[in-house]
Amino acid sequence: METAERTNNIDAILELRNLKKYFPIRTALFRREAGYVKAVDDVSFKIGRGETLGLVGETGCGKTTLGRCVVRLYKPLAGQILYRYENDTGQDAEIDLAELSASELRPFRHDIQMIFQDPYSSLNPRRTVFDTISEPMKASKLASGKELEDRVIHLMQVVGLETRYLRRYPHAFSGGQRQRIGIARSLATNPRLIVADEPVSALDVSIQAQILNLLGDLQDEFRLSYLFVAHNLSVVKYVSDRVAVMYVGRLVELAPTEELYANPKHPYTEALLSAVPISDPDFVRERIILKGEIADPSNPPSGCYFHPRCPYAKELCKKEPPSWEEVGPEHFAACHFAREFDLRGIS
Repeated sequence: METAERTNNIDAILELRNLKKYFPIRTALFRREAGYVKAVDDVSFKIGRGETLGLVGETGCGKTTLGRCVVRLYKPLAGQILYRYENDTGQDAEIDLAELSASELRPFRHDIQMIFQDPYSSLNPRRTVFDTISEPMKASKLASGKELEDRVIHLMQVVGLETRYLRRYPHAFSGGQRQRIGIARSLATNPRLIVADEPVSALDVSIQAQILNLLGDLQDEFRLSYLFVAHNLSVVKYVSDRVAVMYVGRLVELAPTEELYANPKHPYTEALLSAVPISDPDFVRERIILKGEIADPSNPPSGCYFHPRCPYAKELCKKEPPSWEEVGPEHFAACHFAREFDLRGIS
C-alpha cells in the first residue's frame, strides 16, 4: 500500500517514507526463518517544526516500534527517515537516517531523543540523578567539569526537581519525579525532536496532567517537535496538533486533531473515539464494540487489514488493500469508502 503523505505545506523536521520494520519468526529447530512479524508496514508521514504529532492505536499495533525506528534504536528493513537540519555552513540539509551506520549516526544522535514509557525501568538504579542526566552530554562530548554540573542543575530546575536531589538514586523518587528525571535526560543534548513513548501512561491521573503541562512548556521554551505515542485519546487530543491512527503496522488515518475527532473517516478511528470517556454524566453515547481480535501482524488478512472487524466491510474490502488518499483538507485515510461515510466523532 502506498502511504506517502501528499502534502507540501508542512515545514517538516522529519519525514518517514514507506518505512518498514519486520521481525523474523524462527523455528525451534535449526533457528530457520519461518515468517515475519510486520510491526511497521509501509508507513509515511511528516512531523513539522514545533509540532506535536500524536500516534494512537491498540496495544501491539506497532506504535512503539515505529518510535524506536525514528530514534534508530531499531534499524528499519526498508524505507527512509529523512531528517532536515542546518549543516556546518548554515545551509538547510537533509539526510536519510535509515541508511547510516552506528558511527555515521553519532553526530545526529543528540538531535533526536526519547522519553520512555516506564519511569521505573528506564532509569539505572545504580546511577544517581547527576549521572543519569549528565551521561548523554558526556557521550556526545557537549560539556565537562563545572559546565557539565551547571547544565545538569539547570535541567533539574527546568523540569521542576530540587537540586538537593542531585546525588540521590532512583529508588528515592516517586513515579512522577522519575519521569521528570527521564525528561531532563532527554533534554541534555539540546534535541530538536523528542519521541515520547506513552510518557504518562504509568503515572497517576493527577501527575499525568503535571507532566503533560511540563512537556507543553518545554516545547515552547526549547522549540521542540514531538512524536507523542499513546493509546489514551483524551491525552492525545490535549497535546497534539495532528493525530495519526495506526492499525496492525499501517496508518489508517491522519488529520488535524480537531478535524479527526469531530469528523473521522475510517471505521477504526470511529470505534476508538466511541471509547473516549465523556465528562457529562447526563450524556449517554453508544460504544462501538469491534468483533473479533486484532489481526495477526505475522499473517494479516487479505485486502484491508481491518475488514474482519469492520461493521461496514464489503466484498471489495476483502480483496483489495485501500489506497492512502486525501479525503479532505490535510485529512488522509486508507479506506475504500472514506468519502461516502458519515461517521460519528466527538466534538
